Amino acid sequence: MKLLIGWLLSALALLAVAYLVPGIHVSSFMSALIAAAVIGLANILIKPILLILTLPVTIITLGLFIFVINGLLFWLAGYFLQGFDVKTVTAGIIGAIVYSIISWILSAIVVDKK
Repeated sequence: MKLLIGWLLSALALLAVAYLVPGIHVSSFMSALIAAAVIGLANILIKPILLILTLPVTIITLGLFIFVINGLLFWLAGYFLQGFDVKTVTAGIIGAIVYSIISWILSAIVVDKK
């Protein structure tokens, strides 16, 4: 049940990001659900590999390169999905940051801490 609620909150956060960040467009709630699932899977499967491959750059930039990796994954999801559009990598980076903040806030409000 917690997974389903988290997925719905991620989709709501994605809709909020599309409203707040220029260059990101979500056509419907169903597209937001699919995009939230794809972004979640990319973060689970692809992100650890990218973090290991870019570890020297991440260390040199004191961890700031992780924002670029998150933005690239966000942009990549928009590139492959229909109904979820991210115009530029910069919009992807900003969108990923805003998406993380909104998801965190929604989860803190809704999900039970037991």
